[in-house]
Formats: sequence, structure tokens, C-alpha cells
Amino acid sequence: MIEVLKPGLLTTIQDLGRGGFQQFGVSVSGSIDPLAHKVANLLAGNDIDSALIEITLTGPHLRFHGHTLLSICGADFSPTINGVPQPLWKPLRVDEGDILRFGTPKEGCRAYLAVAGGIEVPEVMGSQSTYLRAGIGGYRGRALQKGDRLTVGTPSCLAKEMSNELSMNPQTDWSIPYELIGHARSRTIRIMPGNEYGHFQKESREALFNQSYTVSPRSDRMGCRLSGPALQTEAHRDMISEAVTSGTIQVPPDGQPIILLADRQTTGGYPKIAEVASIDLPRVAQAKPGDELRFAPITHEEAQRLYLRRERQLRELRQGISLKYV
Repeated sequence: MIEVLKPGLLTTIQDLGRGGFQQFGVSVSGSIDPLAHKVANLLAGNDIDSALIEITLTGPHLRFHGHTLLSICGADFSPTINGVPQPLWKPLRVDEGDILRFGTPKEGCRAYLAVAGGIEVPEVMGSQSTYLRAGIGGYRGRALQKGDRLTVGTPSCLAKEMSNELSMNPQTDWSIPYELIGHARSRTIRIMPGNEYGHFQKESREALFNQSYTVSPRSDRMGCRLSGPALQTEAHRDMISEAVTSGTIQVPPDGQPIILLADRQTTGGYPKIAEVASIDLPRVAQAKPGDELRFAPITHEEAQRLYLRRERQLRELRQGISLKYV
């Protein structure tokens, strides 16, 4: 069991999302950085879709009632266990009464805390993810608060082996390949033209690739709002709302683009100038207010190739961990 001593700014329970209900207007939700989510779960001996804790901008303080295996991936919130600094992207062990503390991010925006066995909360429409706008999923449909107590599932055999090893040797002799996680630190976002790309003025299309945009403090789980050169269409056009997805870049009337994220609406009526390649969604997820982003073109073929390579690397990581401990 995990006791919340201090909740942090926005700390929620997430899995990889609530698929299959967008036609009914229900957002997918889920972790905004799917790469950090998956790696954190693998390092805790879990299935990649297990529910974990997503931490945004300011981290929580948590007390563990019982020993367990955990891992922390994504943004660096300077985590400590009983005051001792802890590494990211590594399996860690906590014991009865240990207190895990997070600060503010030195780098990145969101951290992911996976615990062996996953966080046990009821499923809503096949998912444990918190959808804040609807008040469903996660822990009572809301962000964590002081005094909340989280139940943890049964650890896998792999997690037990990893925990036993760490009890004898707290430091692992292996690490995550940099080529898998290092690219998430870049602030260049690769994009493909959206449905209405050709409707924008030539100057706006050029500005999209030649100018930088700053992440706005108004950003949230619904979208990463940007400020920079205004993007304008050639003429006003009435549009029928269309389906949107994570990474869709919409441009409202003020010309300031919004990159849609996990809690996005299911349809949108603003012109869509571009779509972010899935491989770069972690870069968007880790961009905090004040960070500058730049856009670069990528083809569908290259985006697919990079995505498939990353999925292969995740499979190899899973196999490597299993072979080492089982």
C-alpha cells in the first residue's frame, strides 16, 4: 500500500488509455508520454499497460507500507528515498516505511512511477486511466490528494526476482540503451502535413518550420498550447468537425497552434495544419511551460520506420530483463 503524504501539482493514475469509445465522445486519456510509461513498467516487472502514477511539474511525497520494486522514468524530479538521491530509468527497491519524495523537474515535465504489480483501481470502460474532465477512472476520478491510500497489485515472478536481487545488491550492472530514451530530450518535433495544411498562407507554412514556438503555461493534459508567429489560413472556411488524435496540431482563430494530447476531445473543428509523428510524442509530453519547440518535416514512411524500430527496442528490452532474472 502507498500513502500519499503530499500530492504534488497534478498526480494521477494512468495506463495506456481507454480505447474503443471515441465514437461515443469519450477521450482516450492515458499517459501522455507512452515511452516513459512502457519502460517504467518493464523495469518494475509489469506488463507495459499496467496502471502507474503520472507526475506533472511538481512531485508528490509517498510512504510505502511494505517492501516493493519500483522504477521512475521520464522527467528528472530529483527523486529521493529517505533523503538519498535515486537514479531514473533503473529498477529500485523500497522497504516498509520508506518515503519517496519528488521535487520540481530539472529536466522535462512529467515523470512516471511504476510499482511492481501495478496500481489497483477499478476499470472504467476497460481502462484504469484517470479522465479528469469527466471525473472517471483512476483514483475516484480525480488527481491524488493528501491522505489517499493506493492499493498495489500482486508482483510478477519477475518482479520478485528483481526485488530479491536488489535487496542483496542495490545497484544494477546494466542500464537502458541511450538510443531508446535519449531522443525524448530533443525539442525538435517532427511533423507531417495535416488535412488543412494547404489552406494556410505560404508565410505561415514557412514560419511553422523556420520559427520556434514557446510552450504556454495554459498547457494541460488536453493540449500543449504554443505561442509564437500566428498561423493564418488563406481565407475563412467553415469546417465540419473531424476526428482528431494525439499529436494533431490544430490552429484556433488566434493563430496560436495547439498540439492535442491524451485528454483531447474526440473531434475538432479548427483547421489541422500538421500531425506529430508518434515517435516524437514523448518530446511533446516532456516540454514544460517556457520551453521552446521547433518543427521539422518527416515523411509517413520514415515515421513508420522509426516507430517500428522503437517497438522492436522495447521488445528487446523486455526479453533482456526476463533473461537476466528468470
